[in-house]
Amino acid sequence: MPRSHKMLYALYIVIWGIAAIHPKYPADWMLENVLPVTLFPLVIWLDIKFRFSLTALILLLIFSALHALGAHYTYAEMPWFEPVSKLFGFERNNFDRLVHFLFGLLLFRPLFEILLHFVQNLKVVLWVTFSVIVSISALYEILEWAAAMVFHPDLGIAFLGTQGDVWDAQKDMLAADIGAAINVFLFYHFYKKYAKEKGDD
Repeated sequence: MPRSHKMLYALYIVIWGIAAIHPKYPADWMLENVLPVTLFPLVIWLDIKFRFSLTALILLLIFSALHALGAHYTYAEMPWFEPVSKLFGFERNNFDRLVHFLFGLLLFRPLFEILLHFVQNLKVVLWVTFSVIVSISALYEILEWAAAMVFHPDLGIAFLGTQGDVWDAQKDMLAADIGAAINVFLFYHFYKKYAKEKGDD
């Protein structure tokens, strides 16, 4: 594994550790971190097996760091996003919506690089990657609801971050889908160039 990759993993651990200090709602923080703690070793294994590009890992780090920050304060009460909410006149704190959008935007690249090892047709890989993002986004909403009901029903509102919006889950999924669609339609030539370079290896 390249040294730069090890440094990024170490940086994430530091960020995660800092965000773990005195979270606003400890029980909610624990629920929010079940998946990151579980998936971190998997990401390292996938990196060793498929050799992520540095760009893919940086995008993954940005998303993971924002999730750690959201877990520290809870997404619904992210204080750093309040100025943005006031600037645009939002009636709710949309930090959670932003992170869902960035899930589709930033995690598209790592998934694309994995799938490219199995399918060589660029258009097929892009479509499958988009489909995986859509599926994971929907599955996450279901798992999030199930985890809140099973482990801490009293924390349901704080954990789910609906903020009174009955369509919160659907809007979160749409935000992720838009982020993924941007990769497909606007960054097509970048993925085309990357796929060609990998094919020449």
